[in-house]
Amino acid sequence: MDLVIKLGMLLVFFGVMVYVGFYCRKHATDVNGFVLGGRSVGPWLTAFAYGTSYFSAVVFVGYAGQFGWKYGIASTWIGIANAFLGSLLAWAVLGRRTRIMTQHLESHTMPQFFASRFDSSSLKIIASVIIFIFLIPYTASLYNGLSRLFEMAFHVPYAACVIVMAILTGVYVIAGGYMATAVNDFIQGIIMLIGIVAVIGAVLNSNGGFMASLNRLAQVSDPAVSETPGIFNSFFGPDPVNLFGVMILTSLGTWGLPQMVQKFYAIKSEKAITKGMIVSTFFATVVAGGCYFLGGFGRLFSDQVNIAADGYDAVIPTMLSNLTPFLIAIVVILVLSASMSTLSSLVLTSSSTLTLDFLKPMMKKEMDEKRQLVIMRVLIAVFIAISAVIAIFQYTSGSAFIAQMMGISWGALAGAFLAPFLYGLYWKRATKVGCIASFAFSTVVMILNVTSRPAFPALLQSPINAGAFCMLAGMVIVPLVSLISKAPDRARVEQIFSCYDRMVTVKAKDAIESEE
Repeated sequence: MDLVIKLGMLLVFFGVMVYVGFYCRKHATDVNGFVLGGRSVGPWLTAFAYGTSYFSAVVFVGYAGQFGWKYGIASTWIGIANAFLGSLLAWAVLGRRTRIMTQHLESHTMPQFFASRFDSSSLKIIASVIIFIFLIPYTASLYNGLSRLFEMAFHVPYAACVIVMAILTGVYVIAGGYMATAVNDFIQGIIMLIGIVAVIGAVLNSNGGFMASLNRLAQVSDPAVSETPGIFNSFFGPDPVNLFGVMILTSLGTWGLPQMVQKFYAIKSEKAITKGMIVSTFFATVVAGGCYFLGGFGRLFSDQVNIAADGYDAVIPTMLSNLTPFLIAIVVILVLSASMSTLSSLVLTSSSTLTLDFLKPMMKKEMDEKRQLVIMRVLIAVFIAISAVIAIFQYTSGSAFIAQMMGISWGALAGAFLAPFLYGLYWKRATKVGCIASFAFSTVVMILNVTSRPAFPALLQSPINAGAFCMLAGMVIVPLVSLISKAPDRARVEQIFSCYDRMVTVKAKDAIESEE
């Protein structure tokens, strides 16, 4: 009976996802509709698409388990930073300007934005190559959090889980494009909100409630980490410096990730941005804050978890293993929702970037919209297949190299693109050379972090800290290099920035001027 409940809920979930994909086909008849939903997506769908693309199984199972174990209840600060720096401030700083300028420049992807904003087709090629290289391993990492949960709930092979998830995600993205992704993200987001609240309540209740759980956590000690009593129940935990690095990477990183920023391209209007910002922040507070808050109690299960043998990915599944069959089914669907929403966003970004920014310029003949759509759909299938194969290979072989590549993907992408994109929106003096310097610095640093990690300073040997360093360094590199390089054409830059100063002529209410 337990298995029937789990399978029944899972089949309903999959059926809804596929139905939405085919229902949204009418919005995917041209490139603009397939990639951006015709730039007519409302604030609720955009906000949930942003949030569900942000938080995947990597966060719920991997990061929440790992950092909750390392920092205790202080790991909740990561979720708070995700909500207010990664969501609220990102929408406030990037939302309006991104929506206005990308429409003005007629750009559908981040590489197209760089090409148009800095008048350089080479920037488009370089950016698309970076996205292709680093999104594939990032995409593969989304499957990792599913293995233990599916084994716990269904006792099915990991490969079967990966294949089913890949096929179903591919079906609805290929059929309905961005609009199908956005609608499914909304549904998946509702599941994530309900699921995380239910799971936190159940786990804390199994330990005697919130206060009892906190008291038990205060009694946990680990001399290898800290001699301070109650350190895992403290405000900033045992390692506030590295905790801050995680907060920066996982929060500021969203500002430079193409699959995140492109959500602003598609929103319907400026008015919708304010509403979307509020909804997105609420979603991130509940989901991200809830995930890391839950992970903070991981050490209460230290008698059941062998970190040396099973790794940090075992923490969250162990915490959930004694829940009721219904709640376990909710958890599995929650993690599937988180993974499928992020996977759909990544493969749509990868396929559109490679088609529009790399293959189309290389073609001798003009590539019409119908052909572009066919190629994008084929590439979505290819990207999903490659990521599934990598995930299965990494799981069965335990390849350290692939695991490390997954870790540096976020840092490399955000480090390369954050500063050029932000300065491109706000600063007229930013140059092509400044962008290239940021691209080169971050990709080289993150690759060296994998191949030559011992040569790095102790603080930067962590890929997370190295990624955070690259993002902050880019904020300095772009203006410095721009100031010493040739200034962009003034007339062209003024024309680009004119989109922010559009003049509107209206009839005067009073045609007769009064005399003072």
